[in-house]
Parts: sequence; C-alpha cells; structure tokens
Amino acid sequence: VAPETKAVMKWLRSIPFVLSASLHGGELVVTYPYDYSRHPMEEKMFSPTPDEKMFKLLAKAYAEAHPVISDRSEHRCGGNFVKSGGIINGAEWYSFTGGMADFNYLHTNCFEVTVEVGCEKFPLEEELFTIWHENRDALLNYMEMVHRGIKGIVSDKFGNPIKNARISVRGIQHDVTTGN
Repeated sequence: VAPETKAVMKWLRSIPFVLSASLHGGELVVTYPYDYSRHPMEEKMFSPTPDEKMFKLLAKAYAEAHPVISDRSEHRCGGNFVKSGGIINGAEWYSFTGGMADFNYLHTNCFEVTVEVGCEKFPLEEELFTIWHENRDALLNYMEMVHRGIKGIVSDKFGNPIKNARISVRGIQHDVTTGN
C-alpha cells in the first residue's frame, strides 16, 4: 500500500467521516460499492452491499444533478450507462481489489462513491474549467446527502457520549459505530 494511501486510511479511521467521493476521469458514470466482486473469478458481476438502497440514492443524487451524466443521449462518452441512469455497481462495471469505496464501507462509517467526471482520462488544462462547472452542482447536491441516514448522539443515562457504540439497523447487516 502506498504511503499516501496509508495516510488516508489512518485519517479516515481517526475522524468519523460519513460521506466521500473519489473523482476519476475517463468516463461519465457514478459507481458505488462493492467494486470487488464477491466471486473474484467473475467479471461484471453485480455485488451489492447491505446498504445497496442508500448507495443507489447517493449515486443518483450526483448523477441526476450532473448535466452530462443525466443526458439521455446515446451519442456521448458514457452512453452505455444511459439505461442505468448514469450509475452502476462498481463490480458490475468491472471488478477490482483495493478500492477506497470498499475500504471505507468495510472499515469505517464512510459511504463513498466513485465519480467518473469526464470522457478524458487526462483532460487538457483548458478543459478543466468546463469539467468543474459540469460537476459543481452535482458535488453540492451530493454533499447535501450527508443529512440523510442515521445521525444523533448516543449517550449514557448521565448524558455523556458513548464512544464506539455499535448501532444496528434491523434488516441491514452492516453496523456503524459512534465517534468521539
């Protein structure tokens, strides 16, 4: 694991982040965990987390606010994701190990999607301004999703916060823990 990746992992474990996004280039789609197929010999196999509904909601929040990802035209980069609304389960697109979205979900309270922000893997400098404007409102819409889901304070009978309390939701086999 690269030193910068280790540093991010340590940072994620030390601060109770709940939402993040990884920005990539080369396509127009929002992917969500799992990125690694439960069957490692299978490519393009749907591999949902227990929080599939929430991840789809998060991915849609980004995709629907992005003017190009939400474009229903088949004649654009990423046209193969039009039928799925510009979102896809990561492993269903292609399976890979070591992704931060999977790490965040499995080892922290942080839900992360991967946003492929544009058709070019390495856009030219003069394209960055347009890419920023195409993604700005989608990023803001996504950040507002932080207010969805579980939030509050878990405290003892004296009102003191309980650190590392495990919170379970009936029907979802993925617990979260309280922060400091």
